[in-house]
Amino acid sequence: MRFAPFVVATLLAAPAVADPVVVELFTSQGCSSCPPADAMLGELATREDVIALSLHVDYWDWIGWTDTFGHSAFSSRQRDYAAVAGSSVVYTPQFVINGLDQVAGPSAMELAKLIDDNQGRTGDMLRVASGAEGRKVMAMSGEGVLILVTLQPEATVKILHGENAGHDMTYHNIVRGWDVLAEMSGEALDVTLPEAPDGMAQVVIAQALVDGKPGAILGAVRVD
Repeated sequence: MRFAPFVVATLLAAPAVADPVVVELFTSQGCSSCPPADAMLGELATREDVIALSLHVDYWDWIGWTDTFGHSAFSSRQRDYAAVAGSSVVYTPQFVINGLDQVAGPSAMELAKLIDDNQGRTGDMLRVASGAEGRKVMAMSGEGVLILVTLQPEATVKILHGENAGHDMTYHNIVRGWDVLAEMSGEALDVTLPEAPDGMAQVVIAQALVDGKPGAILGAVRVD
């Protein structure tokens, strides 16, 4: 099938800022509606003022293609976001901006507006520094969890079955690791970071919790 064109120009023209906006895309290789949103995330991944994350869910695997990046933890994370918003419905593609705003994709104009609205909202609370003990992330304050996210910058997958059969799909900033580094209790802390696996990148996110579920992003920083 042919995928409809979409507007990305509004997502590209933005200045770099100190506090990047975290944009999570819940997607699946087995979802015929996802390729335009996947391409949109690829455009966002080039921006300095955005940390773009592609989280592949596994609940569409039954359609006929097992997502090679899919993980039940990402499906659970999306369900938790839905629960915090008072819903039991999950779908792909879906963008979540700074843990607060949700939008069905692709919708370039709406997404661009939400990113703009969230600029500077998190505050400059995370820093990365190198020392004798290696790299450390320092959190200035906040309550929640400190998360190390490991990303594969780009990968192309040949889809052999399911709704996208016959297509070579390219994905960007694919989340391959999600590790809680520490719980944040409101006091400043610093945590030593492991080295990134070969070919991978790392970001650190501070996120508030709502009854144990993901809430607002408090801060984010690139490690590399």
